[in-house]
Amino acid sequence: MGWRTYGGLPYTCVGFVIVKQVVQAPTLLPTPEQAAALEATLRACNEAATWAGGVAFERDAKRNFALREHSYSEIKARWGPGAQAAQHVIKKVCDAYAVLKANVKAGNLGRPGSKRHRRARPAGGTGRRRSATASDARCASPSL
Repeated sequence: MGWRTYGGLPYTCVGFVIVKQVVQAPTLLPTPEQAAALEATLRACNEAATWAGGVAFERDAKRNFALREHSYSEIKARWGPGAQAAQHVIKKVCDAYAVLKANVKAGNLGRPGSKRHRRARPAGGTGRRRSATASDARCASPSL
């Protein structure tokens, strides 16, 4: 095979065979102590998110940086998560308000004044106790 040029750059055609291999990862189950610690961490993050939702509603701070100014230090002091976990909590609240705003704007929640529309409006500080939260290696905190 000879070299070809495209746009002044040489290239050659080489045949490739693509093989896709699927490997199933083993399931890792936590010990009872680890499960209790994970549940306590999840509960603390959700309590912090509920509190931060109330702050966002009261102060009309529904953007990440604005809410962080009002709530970051309090979340760190009251619930003791790591810095990354505290940021995830604040981001979770801001994302929830952004989704609510988009759904209201798109008309997905019914007409203004309807029962569904009224119930979807934020009451401030209402969150789910067992909702999921983002987590990665940076979120591991010895204090939780």
